[in-house]
Amino acid sequence: MAEGLSYRDAGVDREVAERAKNRIGELVASTETEGVLSKVGSFGGLFRVPAGYRSPVLVSSADGVGTKLKVAMRAGRHDTVGHDLVNHCVDDILVEGARPLFVLDYIGMGTLDEGVVGALVTGLTRGCRENGCALLGGETAEMPDFYDPGEYDLAGFIVGIVEEEGRPAATRVRAGDALVAIASSGFHTNGYSLLRRLLFERLGLDLADPFPGTDDLVGDVLLRVHRSYLGSVWPLLQRDRIHALAHITGGGIPGNLERSVPAGLQGVVDRSSWHVPAPFRGVQQAGSVAEPEMFRTFNMGVGMILAVAPAEADGAVHSLREAGEDAWIIGEVRDRPDGGDAVALL
Repeated sequence: MAEGLSYRDAGVDREVAERAKNRIGELVASTETEGVLSKVGSFGGLFRVPAGYRSPVLVSSADGVGTKLKVAMRAGRHDTVGHDLVNHCVDDILVEGARPLFVLDYIGMGTLDEGVVGALVTGLTRGCRENGCALLGGETAEMPDFYDPGEYDLAGFIVGIVEEEGRPAATRVRAGDALVAIASSGFHTNGYSLLRRLLFERLGLDLADPFPGTDDLVGDVLLRVHRSYLGSVWPLLQRDRIHALAHITGGGIPGNLERSVPAGLQGVVDRSSWHVPAPFRGVQQAGSVAEPEMFRTFNMGVGMILAVAPAEADGAVHSLREAGEDAWIIGEVRDRPDGGDAVALL
């Protein structure tokens, strides 16, 4: 008679999972805010809606880090992508004028690796502390028949809050509004399938090689953390200085700014208003990537664009620079010409 099977025989070790969860619990506790009502290990995360709002609206978003995870796996460095994930989600709901309340995460891998899980959650909690939100809960799934050895997936879910009245939206944008740009920290979390194909396959580079067009290492450039703009943009939102925002992610400036430009108007971006950072130009030259493809795939050094009244533009730039940002006027909103696109790059 055959011996009875166990979960461990199927590739799932409960003892390892329990140790990993205990370590996660200590990290998660470091992100607790006054709204957290539940404890680690609960079936659901409980969060008290903050007082002081007249007409509160909850804002949610979900995202991943894409194939940037492949770079983290290749480097054996897993503490940055969790931070990426939180900041990306924070920036997405910041576009709606919301401040973050809490984040939930999902980590899936073939065989649970305590060190990898600990590093991922370290990054998540670092991002939560930076943005003043709680890591309220999550799920760690061990699926040996689903993920190859050493592979994992990471996803995040965020909830924030905003007043229903007066929040930024495309409907507030008017012809004549100035467009204010804030610099990115690099590629953030978009375009990594193209980057990996070019750098690792076509050019045969590895993580310790110089990144094309720069003196920095490939691994350092690719794993730079996606910026959070909450701290610098929040004071402008509180003073109602922003009509609309665009988080420049997949689709680049054209694909994201158009989401914040109403029908009949056009966001006009002056490409001479900033110098595209060297890593982007290095990729363009090394891969012979066409200019339109670059601007549709990468952020090109621009992480967020704000639409503000023309009289507020200089003040907004000054406020952002005082907060440590590289900010500048990148263009303006005009009446859209017949047959024109929502965004024009001039």
